[in-house]
Amino acid sequence: MRSPLKPSDLHHLRAAEGWLELGSPNEARSELAHVSSQRLNHPDVLEVSWMLFAREKNWNACVKTAELLVQEAPERPGGWIHRSFALHELDRTEEAFSKLSPVRRVFSDQWIIPYNLACYLTQLNRIKEAARELHTAMQIDAGAVKTAASTDPDLEPLRKCLDEMRQ
Repeated sequence: MRSPLKPSDLHHLRAAEGWLELGSPNEARSELAHVSSQRLNHPDVLEVSWMLFAREKNWNACVKTAELLVQEAPERPGGWIHRSFALHELDRTEEAFSKLSPVRRVFSDQWIIPYNLACYLTQLNRIKEAARELHTAMQIDAGAVKTAASTDPDLEPLRKCLDEMRQ
């Protein structure tokens, strides 16, 4: 069992989240620097650290942070999702798919996992498989998927294929 963050660490973590929401990554980094060094691998701290690195598009740091999150809290979907997203951003889409695919059933309530798998498969030109994953995501949360898919450039080849099938 992991111990909870001390109130002072939690305060700095929440402040870092707030700064990120306000679009101020430097202030967020400053707040994270005040978290106790022995708590830097706490899953909540890793999640916020990942968000900071993602804001800065530091995808290598994102992969490393997400790897730690998967090790420290494999029961949380975030680490698995974040790692694959960062790998995809590094043009390591096949690896992104292979790292996320095994946990699709573990986190079967998370629409973002089959959705991201659909994106990766589309980019790998595996359109039929991508369509199946997108369908699975829609069964979990159709509204969220429709909103995300309507503008996602990763799904453009799939949208084009579906449009051609309708004609």
